[in-house]
Amino acid sequence: MNVDETMGVTGTGRVTGIGVGMNTGVNSGLGAGVGASTDPGAVAITAAGAEVGDGAPRFPRQRGDLLLDVAAVYVKERQWDVFPGTWLEIVRGMERCSCGDFNCPSPGGHPARPDWAAQATSSGVVARRLWSKQPLASILLPTGRTFDALDVPESAGCLALARMERLELSLGPVASTPDGRMLFFVQPGAAAKVPDLVRHLGWAASTLDLAARGVGGYVAAPPTRIGGRGPVQWVRRPSALNIWLPDVEELICPLAYACGRDAAAARRRRTSG
Repeated sequence: MNVDETMGVTGTGRVTGIGVGMNTGVNSGLGAGVGASTDPGAVAITAAGAEVGDGAPRFPRQRGDLLLDVAAVYVKERQWDVFPGTWLEIVRGMERCSCGDFNCPSPGGHPARPDWAAQATSSGVVARRLWSKQPLASILLPTGRTFDALDVPESAGCLALARMERLELSLGPVASTPDGRMLFFVQPGAAAKVPDLVRHLGWAASTLDLAARGVGGYVAAPPTRIGGRGPVQWVRRPSALNIWLPDVEELICPLAYACGRDAAAARRRRTSG
């Protein structure tokens, strides 16, 4: 089953079914409509959601695991730096971000302190100590260190991912955020290259909704939940065979093409409306 078959996009651009990087046909319990993709490096998932892979790193399920344990696994298995962010709390019967802002644009999914870059750690022991102080803190990963992230609209990301699979491109982990974005993990240094790469492909960077998160940035990692919108999820979860991330040059063409189609469709909707 390929990505075209497992991903459905609604008229609003939201994905209704996300292949989560598994090579089985068994749904993982991550939500309705979730299917399986052809990622050969992913672990198998039983109907109960337990990983039964063949020697691949035992990445935790996206729900039901302690955030402390998940953060420690990211450090141990991927050598990713991690740091705790804000969390969600109930105030007068309403869910709000621990930062105290009722209008927080990313409730429970942003840094909790200004020196977060210095707080990020690659030590599992330190990570456990940080989350033991606040077990509900979101898991945030600084970009520009062991990876950069290419950030595109979900509808464009689905189109690009389908094309990448047809071309049999090597892929790293891919995440989907509850605000309708997809994040493609690539080698660090991508953020500095993207503007020139896009121009060389004939696109004006300002016309494409394609950004790169590099030095000074961060991404929220599964299973972090952003307000009432839902959790960040893996479309292609980290596996034994995607330890080595692709260079941005390998993915930029299908991503730019998909973002260009997305932008053209948006212009047509505006003119026809």
